Amino acid sequence: MELFEKKFYEAMTSKVALLNRITYYIVNRKGKQMRPMFVFLTSKMVSGTVNERTYRGASVIELIHTATLVHDDVVDDSNRRRGFFSINALWKNKIAVLVGDYLLSKGLLLSID
Repeated sequence: MELFEKKFYEAMTSKVALLNRITYYIVNRKGKQMRPMFVFLTSKMVSGTVNERTYRGASVIELIHTATLVHDDVVDDSNRRRGFFSINALWKNKIAVLVGDYLLSKGLLLSID
């Protein structure tokens, strides 16, 4: 999972310092990461290997999922996520919506690579 976490963070990297600060905050407050684990297990079962496409697929799923969580916190006006302050609690709703959009866009772009 360490290699996945590295690749996942790289997938979120931006030239914008604030985005990098927020994505760093997100990566360091991760959940159980069940979706990437299911991608890796499925890849092992089907092809017998985990390769670069597997990591990319796991990153796509996790980026889209994370984007929906950020947007959900805005809609629900939630100040906490997984026991930590939510993005909108720290950086306000406008930034949180844009971060969610950014993560969704990165996931979609990664899916067509």
